[in-house]
Amino acid sequence: MKAFKSWRWLFRKRNAVFDGGVQGKPGFNKMKQLPFMGIVCIVMLVIVYRTTNYQYQQTEMETKFQPFGTVEGLASMTLVNLPRGIIQARSDLELRPLWSTSSSRSKVDDSSEHNLLAIPVGIKQKYNVDAIVEKFLPENFTIILFHYDGNVDGWWDLDWSSKAIHIVAQNQTKWWFAKRFLHPDVVSIYDHIFLWDEDLGVENFHPRRYLDIMKSEGLEISQPALDPNSTDIHHRITIRKRMKKVHRRVWDLRGSVKCSNISEGPPCTGFVEGMAPVFSRSAWRCTWHLIQNDLVHGWGMDMKLGYCAQGDRTKKVGVIDSEFIVHQGIQTLGGGSPSAKKVSKDMFLDETVKRQGAPAVDTRSEIRRQSTWELHVFRDRWDKAVKEDRKWVDPFKKIQRRRIQKRKSHQF
Repeated sequence: MKAFKSWRWLFRKRNAVFDGGVQGKPGFNKMKQLPFMGIVCIVMLVIVYRTTNYQYQQTEMETKFQPFGTVEGLASMTLVNLPRGIIQARSDLELRPLWSTSSSRSKVDDSSEHNLLAIPVGIKQKYNVDAIVEKFLPENFTIILFHYDGNVDGWWDLDWSSKAIHIVAQNQTKWWFAKRFLHPDVVSIYDHIFLWDEDLGVENFHPRRYLDIMKSEGLEISQPALDPNSTDIHHRITIRKRMKKVHRRVWDLRGSVKCSNISEGPPCTGFVEGMAPVFSRSAWRCTWHLIQNDLVHGWGMDMKLGYCAQGDRTKKVGVIDSEFIVHQGIQTLGGGSPSAKKVSKDMFLDETVKRQGAPAVDTRSEIRRQSTWELHVFRDRWDKAVKEDRKWVDPFKKIQRRRIQKRKSHQF
């Protein structure tokens, strides 16, 4: 009502000014109308611009964050000619037989839990991968192998190989595979997703006990602790604490990153590394959207995984100590370690270079250079996204402010 009255008052004022004008001078009245009409045009242009801009931004956001749509959205658009009850918007990675008997058709899968183990593999790590898979199969895990070296035939002699899913793409990384083949709607039946590297020792690891601890501790994202004797350890928070079942933070005042009681974020707390992460279904849905389609090495993403923890990352992200692994630090994608190169060159890249007569390429150095570049790109994208999304509020800054206020109140 107020808006209507203000417009009505404006028209009355205009008429009063025109009525009180100089009589006998029609040009004078026309001149008096010009400013008013200019104001009206400007107001209308602003309204049209703001409305159009808002619609454009909404369309862009929906296209970016919901490319696959929802059942309701799809049914009202591209699936309008299908009856709603026949639409299946999700899938899974379970193998189906070409035919089945009447007795097997009547059987219902009464398993209360499904879990997924996905590993990028090369034939050089065949026997280590075999040891990992043998630990997981008895616990009702679906196995998917991402073959980055193109060699699938070399795996068929393993008893479980025909039950696993094999996907081949030459010289691609774990995160490249995960972004393309582990979409949340495809893996929605799985309660937990293990996205592991191939060079992990599992002698002291049991999947069932691990998951029981993860659930009892309320963890959404976790990793098994690393044996202190592991070859490749990058962050102290991942090292096993012998006297604990689970830990969620580390105290360390050495080095460039100081971890103390007041530390609120990675890598001091709310952090797992990319070599052996385990995700709940909800955490994976968020993580999949965090993975950048063109940044295949995943550097920098581990520092942001806490945003996918479905709550306070200092509580929902943790390292499980009682079920631990050994990180062997064997690099086979793109070439082996320096000591391995003395024995044999990388079978995918270096041999091609030699046949072409080109200068030798240090593939590991090139990969590291690419990874470092991707790290900077990822950080820039995050900062840009935070700056542009004016409605987004960092949830952990709120939590941090509350904790600081609580500490101050205890001091007084």
